[in-house]
Amino acid sequence: MFRFCFFLTFVFSFQIGFAQAEKIPFQPLDVFELEWASDPQISPDGSQIVYRRNRFDIMNDNSQGNLWIINTDGSSHQKLTSREVNESQARWSPSGDRIAFISATNEGSELYMYWTKTGQFAKLSQLEKSPGNLTWSPDGTHLAFTMFISEKPPVIADLPSKPKGAKWAKPARITDRLKHERDGSGYMEPGFTHIFTIPAEGGSAHQITTGHYDHNSSLSFSPDGKTIYFAANRVEDWEYRFNNSEIYSVDIATKHIKVLTSQDGPDYSPRVSPDGKTIAFLGYLDKVQTYQNTVLHLINIDGTNRRIISSDLDESVSDISWEPNGKGLYFTYDSKGNTKIAHITRSGQITKLGDDLGGTTIGRPYGGGSYSVSNKGTIVYTHTRPEYPSDLAVLKSNQKEPTLITDLNSDVLDYRTLGEVEEVWYTSTFDGRQIQGWIVKPPFYEASKSYPLLVENHGGPISNYGDRFSPEMQLYAADGYIVFYPNPRGSTSYGEEFANLLYNNYPGEDYNDVMDGVDYLINKGLADQTKLYVTGGSAGGIMTAWMIGKNDRFKAAVVHKPVINWISKTLVADNYYGYANSRYPDQPWENFETYWKFSPLSLVGNVETPTMVIVGMNDLRTPTSEAKQLYHALKLRKIETVLVELPDASHGINRKPSNLISKVAHTLAWLKKYK
Repeated sequence: MFRFCFFLTFVFSFQIGFAQAEKIPFQPLDVFELEWASDPQISPDGSQIVYRRNRFDIMNDNSQGNLWIINTDGSSHQKLTSREVNESQARWSPSGDRIAFISATNEGSELYMYWTKTGQFAKLSQLEKSPGNLTWSPDGTHLAFTMFISEKPPVIADLPSKPKGAKWAKPARITDRLKHERDGSGYMEPGFTHIFTIPAEGGSAHQITTGHYDHNSSLSFSPDGKTIYFAANRVEDWEYRFNNSEIYSVDIATKHIKVLTSQDGPDYSPRVSPDGKTIAFLGYLDKVQTYQNTVLHLINIDGTNRRIISSDLDESVSDISWEPNGKGLYFTYDSKGNTKIAHITRSGQITKLGDDLGGTTIGRPYGGGSYSVSNKGTIVYTHTRPEYPSDLAVLKSNQKEPTLITDLNSDVLDYRTLGEVEEVWYTSTFDGRQIQGWIVKPPFYEASKSYPLLVENHGGPISNYGDRFSPEMQLYAADGYIVFYPNPRGSTSYGEEFANLLYNNYPGEDYNDVMDGVDYLINKGLADQTKLYVTGGSAGGIMTAWMIGKNDRFKAAVVHKPVINWISKTLVADNYYGYANSRYPDQPWENFETYWKFSPLSLVGNVETPTMVIVGMNDLRTPTSEAKQLYHALKLRKIETVLVELPDASHGINRKPSNLISKVAHTLAWLKKYK
């Protein structure tokens, strides 16, 4: 009996020890196991939710998403269709009896319809290009959408025909447009995006807009279904007034277009009120500066009586939708690194409803996410915390806290010990401002031990990190680092004035803000000043290169996809036309000294820090020539350096999960050399 009891005790103890041993830190290949919810759409009666369930495909090295449907109480969670292809933009019909969506086919993306009573689905369209901005008419008889229409490229020379069977070079590619390439997709095919309608029972699509203008906007029907409201830039010299857009209406029958706004700056996202008398939209009067808050406007349906109702909120408003009774609107905004859902009355009274929107950016802890509202005011939204990517959260009108109804990653994360995320606040030594940041401690952290500190600078720079899930931060922490990711001046979610402090001054005192955070952590005993490391991508790569040009406190640095020379970057990048005056005064050839003064290359003669440079080989936003300038300069100075170029990677390196893993692995391998 004693032996049997001893055996049971031994087995039980072994099982506990084995279970504990299996709970390991987050691993690189775990990235491929992650899932996240996006674009949740609640049925009009609030009983069901359809959403896109996203995952990574380890064999094809990309992300995929299918539509799933679930009851609002979390029951009956199932795949919407039997198709194993990418599906997106699910939209409930006004009566809730159908769901329109977009799905991949062998010929390209098409419109599909799902009938809720029967579970049947069918393809509705045969389109030339992929549709977007899918929207129901109020009576449920039609769908509106946008689609790109190709045009022939310009021809300059009349070339002779090649002999039959001859193998000549491909024809010249002729470009005469201001914007002709886009990071992530490369050369932009000539043409314009237009608005179409199609019967909800299927049939031929009818083009509603024409002209050499883009109409790639969200759409909103009038209550009688006869008019569509949209945003576009149909002004004279529209190519060069690239920051402008206006609100328009188009009569579906006559195709007559009427402009409703005329303010210089972006006006977009029109939403017609339930009674059809008012249009809500987003925008701002362009003052030509680095950052301005996007504000919520109302106008009468004829374009008169323009007024701002969100003036009491010193943050940008986004993702607006009308309350069913028309008394107010729902919207989202970022505050101190966290994304909120709120309600605003027509008179401007704001009530915060929910926190922690996001979790749809798999990589670093940026904002994002979306929500929808039922006719009775039940909200569903993508909810994230540092412990998990986005799950579905339901918030009823009588609730103060949301109810999570999915748990998409317990099969992975229940078996991992993640690094604990903590919020920190500290004081700027430059002007006494309060600066927010976060640290991630290594899994199994012990306060008595000394850990190296890795600073991770965010991109943008007009953006923010927050208390959101981040596999990259977790992988750094799993390798034994305390990871510090701050929101220095220039970051959003702290008001317009704070975000605009980099106007004509970037990089500037944001450098001091980051270093003040490092010193704060050293003084708190959380960081060892002899074990400091730094990294960051895009604007974070700029800051990393700037930091090692300003001081030698870091043992090693990894600069991801940086801008090193503002003069060369400004005229080479895909958004080359958008920097003058909003970033620095005038064009580079008109203000050479300022562009050079803020270029990290101007400090490269000071750099003594061993530095790895990483860039995607297809990056058009911070072109590879920028990374090579830093690498070549350091090489000529005989500073320890290496250049890592990632094939098939644009500026969005994380589009291929293997590149995300490769970027992190190379970063950690380089830092390890100097531990």
